[in-house]
Amino acid sequence: MNTEFELRGVNHIALVCSDMKQTVDFYSGVLGMPLIKTIELPMGWGQHFFFDCGGGNALAFFWFPDAPDGVPGVSAPKNLPDRGELLSAVGSMNHLAFDVPPEKIEEYRERLVAKGIDVGVLLNHDDSEFGVAPSLHDGVFVRSIYFKDPDGVLIEFACWLRELDRPEDVRHEPKTAADRTL
Repeated sequence: MNTEFELRGVNHIALVCSDMKQTVDFYSGVLGMPLIKTIELPMGWGQHFFFDCGGGNALAFFWFPDAPDGVPGVSAPKNLPDRGELLSAVGSMNHLAFDVPPEKIEEYRERLVAKGIDVGVLLNHDDSEFGVAPSLHDGVFVRSIYFKDPDGVLIEFACWLRELDRPEDVRHEPKTAADRTL
């Protein structure tokens, strides 16, 4: 058992799709995973939808209107999200998120920095225009930090702050492949 960090499983895995509607139809309609959170990214960047995959875990997908088609070797963003990098290829894994206790996320960031890991700032994800708040408030649904492994895989430590069960949590229409800007 790992005693360095209290990892509680996978918070969510975020993949990239070419057509959000087709993805919702498959994961909810075919596999029976409830759609639990939809996010319209700011400035037309795309969408981010979450599915309940059981055991308190989620599977997430990004839809980017300008995402390149999947290419072997294009597997992750170039940099950390708080530095302006979020885009990755269709069919790639954007990032791997591990669920951590909310009360320990700041401590875990400090531990990683102390180990020489380049860690982004602590982000308070909310439903504001840019999707991130400068401080905690009732609308923050998850807090997270991002860093990379030695091969450049983007990793997130994330902690949910509330249940995703509000009507406004799933309010965006899924984009389709026809909406992409190629």
